[in-house]
Amino acid sequence: QVQLVESGGGLVQAGGSLRLSCAASGHTFSAYAMGWFRQAPGKEREFVVAISWSGGSTYYADSVKGRFTISRDNAKNTVYLHMNSLKPEHTAVYSCAADTGHPFRTVVSGDDPDAYDYWGQGTQVTVSS
Repeated sequence: QVQLVESGGGLVQAGGSLRLSCAASGHTFSAYAMGWFRQAPGKEREFVVAISWSGGSTYYADSVKGRFTISRDNAKNTVYLHMNSLKPEHTAVYSCAADTGHPFRTVVSGDDPDAYDYWGQGTQVTVSS
């Protein structure tokens, strides 16, 4: 069992930055690939970025390349999403997810939500214009 808790969301003006955190507990977090997804009102869940267990591999959605950065601190059981130059279209609930089915796999788990078996509740990010 893995528990994931996101934090760091909030209201920010366009052009601003936020750092989201996803704290994991209950299992061997450092062995698992992680991902961030988001869901805007009235839209389907959308992949944002994924990271391998070591942090050595990452995969970004084209829409966030150069603007968002994922990182992880396995000693703190936490994965981060650094978001810069935010726009109103980035407004969404951001959720982290863990893939516990492939521990220590060197590649990321990809952009398919079905690849992840544990999810956090999400944190709201609202970007005002």
